[in-house]
Amino acid sequence: MSSPLSDRQRDDLHRAIVDYLRSAGFSKTVEQFKEESAHVCEIVEADEDSRKQGLLVKKWTSVIRLQKKVMDLESRLSHALNENSQIINRGPGYSKRNDVDWLPSVGHPKHTLTSHRDKVNAVAFHPLYSVIVSGSDDCTMKVWDWETGSLEKTLQGHTRRVTDCEFDSKGNQLVSASHDLFVKLWAVDKEYKNFATLRGHDHSVSCARFLPGDDRVVSASRDATIRIWEIATGHCIRVLSNHTDWVKCAIPSLDGQFLVSCCSDHTAQVVDLASGKTRVELRGHENVVETALFVPRHCVPAIHELMKTKNDSAPPPLTVPAGVAYVVTASRDQKVKLWETAGGFCVHTFVGHDGWVNGIAFHPNGRYMFSAADDGSIRIWELKTGRCVRKIDTYERFVSSLAWTRQTAGTSAPDALADGSDAIKLMNVFACGCWDNSVKVWMP
Repeated sequence: MSSPLSDRQRDDLHRAIVDYLRSAGFSKTVEQFKEESAHVCEIVEADEDSRKQGLLVKKWTSVIRLQKKVMDLESRLSHALNENSQIINRGPGYSKRNDVDWLPSVGHPKHTLTSHRDKVNAVAFHPLYSVIVSGSDDCTMKVWDWETGSLEKTLQGHTRRVTDCEFDSKGNQLVSASHDLFVKLWAVDKEYKNFATLRGHDHSVSCARFLPGDDRVVSASRDATIRIWEIATGHCIRVLSNHTDWVKCAIPSLDGQFLVSCCSDHTAQVVDLASGKTRVELRGHENVVETALFVPRHCVPAIHELMKTKNDSAPPPLTVPAGVAYVVTASRDQKVKLWETAGGFCVHTFVGHDGWVNGIAFHPNGRYMFSAADDGSIRIWELKTGRCVRKIDTYERFVSSLAWTRQTAGTSAPDALADGSDAIKLMNVFACGCWDNSVKVWMP
């Protein structure tokens, strides 16, 4: 039977085989090979010090890399064909920008925003404008236009790393937290002027968020306290000491009646703001809990489907408002856990990340949850099944934060969509902060 290789290719292969056998210490096999082909033996002896040494190993590793690239390209092609099929099936008037079920693709982001000189720890969307703010270890915050990818402004005021930032519900104010022990407030309509600095924490501030009504701020710190601040006076009006270790975050519920907080002691708590008492403590993680969120009301039906699938029976009736009935927590133990707050039991554990999980976000359609970790990936979980349906590789070592918005791109008239009635014009935008000093933005 004729060989598919030319004489030269065959000789190169023989050289590589003998070189590998010799380098691996298979001396008897080399001698046997010499007996069977004296010609090859002569070639190898003359070629011992040539550049072809180790050629077989190099070829083998190259084939593996190429196989991985082919598999990745096939996955992207399949995803693109699937999206294209959905567009065709939805008719000629369909626009991917208006697709309420749109998910970020496994390909590259629309924009990679680069200007920070150090790691990005937090990202926050303006509720009305095409603006996103990022906070960084370089002690600054940067204001970007997420539609064009352009840098609009750099905010300086903190003297150590910025750990968190958020706009209020109307987009008039911005709050930021820092390791310099301060919480700062910025007036958006006055060129982001810093109009207040809230002092009182004794250690690094890890989180700062507006309470409903936008007249108060809640902050969490490494000093093991949660503080409530009155914006009008700048005074701390309440101190909560429910935790005994570094409080990583404190996020209010949509109705402002509860907080969910998490801590370095591997626990999370749901706190009643009226009494300041812990309503339930969530124990189950095996490492520091980095972040926690109340599951939005529109995601509850999917959670109930998941519970029905796991228990083969209808979930019990809610004994608390739907907006605080469930909590998700993300931890350094590489897991995301879903909790029922009335009884404090774990409904489901999302397993798949290979590093600390740092960020969580929910899709506006109520069907998906996103998680980000220091394995460089963002995973999209289908809530009704608890399965990872898509993995987005950012090709960076550490993804620190996630944010999602759904609004009109480039809008300059916020009153036109304040009631959310003009939904056909809205589009989804997704962003993450990374430790490669960048913010990555996905959009249709």
